[in-house]
Amino acid sequence: MTTVVVVKKAGQVAIAADTLVTFGDTRLSHRYEANSKLFKVDTPTGPSWVGMAGTVAHFPVLRKAMNALPKDQLLLGSRDEVFDTFVKLHPLLKESFFLQTKEDDNDPYESSQFSVVIANASGIFGLYSYREVFEFKEFWGIGSGRGFALGAMHAVWDKARSAREVALAGIHAGCEFDRSSAGPVDIYTIKLKT
Repeated sequence: MTTVVVVKKAGQVAIAADTLVTFGDTRLSHRYEANSKLFKVDTPTGPSWVGMAGTVAHFPVLRKAMNALPKDQLLLGSRDEVFDTFVKLHPLLKESFFLQTKEDDNDPYESSQFSVVIANASGIFGLYSYREVFEFKEFWGIGSGRGFALGAMHAVWDKARSAREVALAGIHAGCEFDRSSAGPVDIYTIKLKT
């Protein structure tokens, strides 16, 4: 799995992720493969960083699908924009990338099968399987190491001076205690729009 965190604090947003890939009990560290769980997307309102948790197959698929959308339709600056963009992406994911949309028989909607966090100058957002979108006020994490990351970020929140500092505490805790997360870590920061 993974640890990916997003943080908004002191006029800045940060996103960070570990770089370990796992295949069952086998670990493929950064030493053997230049893996990144974060990718940059250029939108009409500026760059966004996207991080994912889930199967490794999701990473190139979502990156390519997002880049296939016309730029004027790739909007990630608000909760509604994130929702609208991923509604537009869903048919593309099914038709061009063969996404299996069923998780179980009682699904209320077709699933996109992934968890995503987004950081940009407008804030920090999370998106889940049924295109549920959250706009987080302070911080959040996804992946198997998220519990450790959330605890660490909560513990340092009041003392930390920047989003980057909080994100590093979270990502390092995930790498330290989650067996499916390991460094080195990738971290990016963006100045928050006022």
